[in-house]
Amino acid sequence: MEPVSNRIQIILGGATVADTSRAIRVLETHHAPTYYLWPDDIVADLRPVPGRSYCEWKGVASYFDVISGGQVAARAAWCYAAPTRFFRPLTNHVAFYAGKMDACMVDGIRVVPQPGDFYGGWVTPNLIGIPKGAPGTEHW
Repeated sequence: MEPVSNRIQIILGGATVADTSRAIRVLETHHAPTYYLWPDDIVADLRPVPGRSYCEWKGVASYFDVISGGQVAARAAWCYAAPTRFFRPLTNHVAFYAGKMDACMVDGIRVVPQPGDFYGGWVTPNLIGIPKGAPGTEHW
C-alpha cells in the first residue's frame, strides 16, 4: 500500500467520475494494482447498495452504484469504512471496477480490468506476471 501521484482518470457516460493525481495504490499477491481515491476527488454520484464482502486483510467492504453522465453502473465501486489496522489509510477511500466504467486510465494509459468479475485490479502494460481472476486462478 502506497500513496501515488500518477494521474488517475475515470469516465462513465462520457463524463468524468474522477481525475486526480493523488491515490493510494494497493498491491496484493497475484493481483493487478487497485487504486483507492479520496472521496473529495470523485465528482460522480455514489449510491450505497445492499450487500457487503469481507477481506481477511482489509475488512468489510461496502459497495456503490456509480452515477455519471446519465448512466448508472451497478455495484461499480467499493470502500472500507472501517478497515483493519494496517489498512486504516484506506478509510472511506473509493476504488472502482474498471470493467464497469467507460474508461479508466493511469497516466493517460487505458487500463484493462483484472480478469474475472470479483477482483478490481487495473492491468497496465508495465504489469509483470499473471494476475489471478481468470478461470483456474481463483485459489492462488
